[in-house]
Amino acid sequence: MRVKQISVFLENKAGRLSEVTAILAEAGINIRALSVADTSDFGVLRLIVNDNQKALEALKNNGFSVGITDVVAVEVTDKPGGLHLILDLLHKAQINVEYMYAFVQQSGNNAVMIFRFDHIDEAIRLLEENGLTVINGSKVYTL
Repeated sequence: MRVKQISVFLENKAGRLSEVTAILAEAGINIRALSVADTSDFGVLRLIVNDNQKALEALKNNGFSVGITDVVAVEVTDKPGGLHLILDLLHKAQINVEYMYAFVQQSGNNAVMIFRFDHIDEAIRLLEENGLTVINGSKVYTL
């Protein structure tokens, strides 16, 4: 139930994001979700893509520092309190959310959130035991 996420470390300067997207476009990689976190000197671009290995190779071959991290995709009821329900379950189980970001779907009644947890297997088990839908990577890469 894990999803592979690509993390790209970037200098925080104009044009670096454009370089990444150009490389991915040239390689025929479709970006499914992304998040950017920055400091004054560098940033981390986190990507869910349709072909991890191809994206990893293309970025490395162009001099980018790239890693792969396991994250979890969870369906969240798209109504007030939907996200709180999940975060409250995690809080009560003392599972830390290191970061999260939204995954946009074209249609549906649920939103999808991408989570990075400190205890990923425990988090997956807790979410599933409480009737929440954890989406496997093969499905996420094609949404």
